Amino acid sequence: MLRSSLRWLGFAPYDQTSAHGHTRDHDHSAGGAHGHTHGVIDPTIATTARGIWAIKWSFVILGITAALQIAVVFVSGSVALLADAIHNVGDAATAIPLWIAFMFARRRPSPRFTYGLGRVEDLAGVVIVAIILFSALVAGYEAIDRLMHPQPIGLLGWVAAAGVVGFVGNEAVAVFRIRVGRQINSAALIADGYHARTDGLTSLAVVLGAIGVWLGFPLADPIVGLLITVAIFGIVWQSAKAVFTRMLDGVEPALLEEIRHAAGHVVAAGPVLGVRARWLGHRLTAELDVAVSGDSTVREADKISSEIEHQLLTHIPALSTAHVRVRPAGAALHAGHHHAPDPVAVKGELGEGVIEIIETPAGERLRFRAQRLAAATKVSVEIERPGGRVETLSLTPLAEDPSRLVSADPPAEPHEFDARLCLQASERREALAFRMVEPVEHTH
Repeated sequence: MLRSSLRWLGFAPYDQTSAHGHTRDHDHSAGGAHGHTHGVIDPTIATTARGIWAIKWSFVILGITAALQIAVVFVSGSVALLADAIHNVGDAATAIPLWIAFMFARRRPSPRFTYGLGRVEDLAGVVIVAIILFSALVAGYEAIDRLMHPQPIGLLGWVAAAGVVGFVGNEAVAVFRIRVGRQINSAALIADGYHARTDGLTSLAVVLGAIGVWLGFPLADPIVGLLITVAIFGIVWQSAKAVFTRMLDGVEPALLEEIRHAAGHVVAAGPVLGVRARWLGHRLTAELDVAVSGDSTVREADKISSEIEHQLLTHIPALSTAHVRVRPAGAALHAGHHHAPDPVAVKGELGEGVIEIIETPAGERLRFRAQRLAAATKVSVEIERPGGRVETLSLTPLAEDPSRLVSADPPAEPHEFDARLCLQASERREALAFRMVEPVEHTH
């Protein structure tokens, strides 16, 4: 349930469903292949009155659940129940910064805050993480103290009953969210419901702790409390990564691929030269450089730009603004891809030359300008990407100039990477390491 609070703010997996909840009928393999760990909120939650209503009532139910559990903690002294109650209090308490954030986010832009106050949601996310962290520290301290200084626990029946209450409260929230999520076709809200169901199992651990104490193992209660604390710390770590990624303008790479894919639906447009995106609260803004025919009139270019904006807003429900700049196809790289990496010289036994990223009518390509190259040598570039992934680009010589070898596909963003120029001639193979670095002022 703590994760659901972050999802309400927008720090949750990006969903591939449309604004109406229907799965899109075209392939989005870029997003599906890697999953979405820290993408965006489903707009049906943040922008639908019924979605926000469901979240608020979820907090009310959890608040009541936590209050009942805390009452039993005072009379029983159960650390496990205290940890579970803190878990639920953390969920309920997040409603306050969330409410404040949404109040600010609804304000219109002003001469001072020209983008509005959507970033207040990021600050609320930091507050939420702090609340969760504080609750984990308190629960952990109490559990460790009880392990070192055991104390008798009273009213074991009430402790077990309070654990059941925690399970019932979370299950009620789960059923409620899943039902409303299906009504408004919100995959994210349905997922939140299943998260609540998982949190309910944590409350059942309190029952197991009470049974352990009843069977003559008094340390069962603080041990269960410590296990619940570990679970809360796990949520703190996941939530902190999501929140601070968003604050630093981080977006899912698959989201950029989705933007490129949507722009590709406009037949009259050429390749997308560059994409940038950032979050302002739970709304997304994007900037694109798109190639068009050099013979296009201003009116034609404006029409293409408008069509791309329409496709983007249709494909990506969370997108609020798209700025599209059109560039003449075949223009120099610096027109659409500002300050490209400097060319890199490589030298080996099988070949010698310069590697660079160039702009072609088909878009960005990797080129090797060979000053020397052994006969019948196959050339490719292997680029090291995050997560151990290797991007391989084969380079083929141009018919008009065999000393210029160009990749058929563009190198993926970003254009700052470690790579190898691989040369294969008969039984001989050589890998020449090099690195490309984007200038500090680089923009797409």
